[in-house]
Amino acid sequence: MMQLYPAHAAEALEFNKICDLLMNKCRTEAARERVVNIRFHTRADHMERELQQTNEFKNCLAGGEHFPNDFTRTLDKELKLLNIHGGVLTGEQMLAFLKLALNTKEILQWFKKHNELFPNLEKISEHIVFEKRIVEVVTTVIDDAGIVRDNASRELMSIRSELGKVRHEARRAFESVIRKWNKAGYLADISESFLNGRRTAAVLAEYKRVVKGILHGESDTQKTVFIEPEETTELNNEIFSLERAEGREIHRILVQATKDLSEFHPQLEGYYQLCGIYDYIRAKALLAQDMNASMPRISPHPMVQLVKAYHPLLLLRNKQNNKTTIPLNLTLDRQNRILIISGPNAGGKTVSMKTAGLLQLMSQAGLLIPADETSEVGIFRQLMVQIGDTQSIEHELSTYSAHLQDMKYFMDFANGKTLFFIDELGSGSDPNLGGAFAEAIVEDLAHKHALGIITTHYLNLKVMAGKVRGIFNGAMAFDEEQLEPLYKLTIGKPGSSYTFAIAQRSGLPAAVIERAKQLTQREHFKLDKMLHQTEQQSVKLTDKEKELDKLIKENEKLKKKFEELTDREKLRQQHETIKLQNEIKKEELDYLRDTERKFKQIIQDWKKAENKQDVIKSAEQVLFRKKQVQNNAAAARKADKNYELTGYRPKLGDLVRNKENHQVGTYAEQRDKKAIVKIGNLPFTVNIEEWVAVRRREHPC
Repeated sequence: MMQLYPAHAAEALEFNKICDLLMNKCRTEAARERVVNIRFHTRADHMERELQQTNEFKNCLAGGEHFPNDFTRTLDKELKLLNIHGGVLTGEQMLAFLKLALNTKEILQWFKKHNELFPNLEKISEHIVFEKRIVEVVTTVIDDAGIVRDNASRELMSIRSELGKVRHEARRAFESVIRKWNKAGYLADISESFLNGRRTAAVLAEYKRVVKGILHGESDTQKTVFIEPEETTELNNEIFSLERAEGREIHRILVQATKDLSEFHPQLEGYYQLCGIYDYIRAKALLAQDMNASMPRISPHPMVQLVKAYHPLLLLRNKQNNKTTIPLNLTLDRQNRILIISGPNAGGKTVSMKTAGLLQLMSQAGLLIPADETSEVGIFRQLMVQIGDTQSIEHELSTYSAHLQDMKYFMDFANGKTLFFIDELGSGSDPNLGGAFAEAIVEDLAHKHALGIITTHYLNLKVMAGKVRGIFNGAMAFDEEQLEPLYKLTIGKPGSSYTFAIAQRSGLPAAVIERAKQLTQREHFKLDKMLHQTEQQSVKLTDKEKELDKLIKENEKLKKKFEELTDREKLRQQHETIKLQNEIKKEELDYLRDTERKFKQIIQDWKKAENKQDVIKSAEQVLFRKKQVQNNAAAARKADKNYELTGYRPKLGDLVRNKENHQVGTYAEQRDKKAIVKIGNLPFTVNIEEWVAVRRREHPC
């Protein structure tokens, strides 16, 4: 398990707020317990398995699939009761276990139906076996409303049958008394009520000694008394006796059913845990959807490579307010281990640092992260954080003293599998001395091969990138003209604090600013000015790059659109060509069928005719036509060898081919409804609908 320093390190990176969001997505108490006990994995296989499970559930949701983890009731108390000798479950509790078992069955069937499409989710339930005997035990004695069935035992069926008869008789007797007393004018407006579990008549107080029965009470005004009629007393006593017998028999049945069900306690415990696990994964997938999160690649080495990454809480808040969030790109690895981020206050240095730390914690907790899927994260065994004021009143430590104690822990225990984050290293002390200590601390951490991010305004830390191996700079961009931070991290160069620019824009007197410049060490001011100029040039260059990228993307879109139009036109031409070829083939096929029909008729005529000469003439006509078709077919083959169909409608100047005799000429002129086609030098007046456009083949077949 990952070691955190200090104990509230996860809270300092706002991981607790992610857990709150995750908790709100959970539907079961079992899933909420998993959120409370969430852990950061230090084994790549465990980390990858959890990420894959969440990613598969997210894909399931995105595909509109309903994963049937619908059982959400808490059954901790019932499971304990089921495991106690002599424990008794109510019918409603047994019904809950039935629903749990049936829901588990649905989950297993769902995986069977989807046939290894979600292997990591399916693996969770690979040892779960649906026990149909659980269903039999419950449904034999309990109905869909959780009530013990009449036929749960012969004794219960007999009791309820007798109870029904007696209740019916008591109801008839009571209604008869009510009618009689109402006719006599004894009843109050409400006429009847229930007291002490007995059905009573509401009688006016002045008639309480007139009617016969048992007095059960009176109204607050004492004007109405509630009397159980004498005619129903014995029947009610019998009902009460039968109800007690019914209760005893129901208790006996539930005791036996609970005992039978307790044999399956391990299976039911497994079903319950399974539903909790899937609900927890579902919550992680829903949170990933909200953040548009992806699964990063897992590296076996300690490293962080974030591509288009977002701080999840900032992203959600900005999305709610329709604001744009600037993505973060950074890499920490063996070559570039410690990133020094500089730039103006409120420019996003701490947010960038927290983004990297929070996304690393989320990854090692099995949560998808709001970053491009090409991002890559490794495994860290330690995470150390020093963010904010760590002053301790209890131990009488100043801010700087507490800061140094944290740094001592960092240097004592940091190693190549440590990820650390330090906000404003060296602050709270004399700038020169604080800067010197900060430089020494960074050198020590670099020599221990720890990976981390440090934010600072110290110039001596900014220039360490060229002196200490593994240290590199990053700067938060700033728009000097608008006096606004751009919240964009640029890797490879230090940033200016924009002290004088911000002072000038804030309205401080020019004389005060000039005096401050004079008091500032010359080298210090010169370096900050150089950083200032470099950063502004970088911002302008970035704007140019954005404009160029935009033009390139527009060009790609136009290219793609042109290719689509070209492909569509080629497809249309091919379609027209095939259509024309099919028309020609159809005409030839129709002719062959007609010839066949005529030959059959000639054969019949030959058999019947006395004058055979007439039949011979008919046959010659058919054969002559056949020869003509054969000639046309030869002409078609010759034309196919030298020409190909274009698929276009013929237009003036095109080479055209006759559909029937396959002669080729030039479409020379259009006269009213007729066209002029030149074959060789001879013009022919034709119907252009009988001709198709062709072009000469470059390489004759």
